[in-house]
Amino acid sequence: MATTLSPWLRTTFAAPNALYRHGMGGVLGRRFLQLTHVGRRSGAEHTVVLEVVRYDRDTGEAVVISGFGEGAQWLRNLRANEDARISFGRAPRRAKVRFLEPDEAVDVMTGYERRYGILRPLLRRTLTLLVGFEYRGTDEDRRRLVERLPLVAFRPA
Repeated sequence: MATTLSPWLRTTFAAPNALYRHGMGGVLGRRFLQLTHVGRRSGAEHTVVLEVVRYDRDTGEAVVISGFGEGAQWLRNLRANEDARISFGRAPRRAKVRFLEPDEAVDVMTGYERRYGILRPLLRRTLTLLVGFEYRGTDEDRRRLVERLPLVAFRPA
């Protein structure tokens, strides 16, 4: 699915990448992580910064969403080779990769939206742009969302 983003939204999505590139990713706390993954054809290492939609302090597991769906290169690379390292602004650590099943993904997104509080309308507008339908935050909408935008969990290995 090709998604066209406004220049403002594209710049907003790129801001965390710039912080990591300049060694300041740690200021983002556990809200974003940097994923290092291996290209499925090239074998080269690539990095991408992703928003964390759920973080479990007890296990260290972080869940992210593929905002560009199955076409995201990092997701395609992980599906071909689960070799992953994650960083929250410090040295990258090996991580086990887990692709969430739809029921768990819906639960994660429900909690994520709840934590957005008064900014929930902004989140829903952004999700509408990413999924290509009017996202209202209903259970049915969440199910449709996770079918289009997979969620992936990383747990320190």
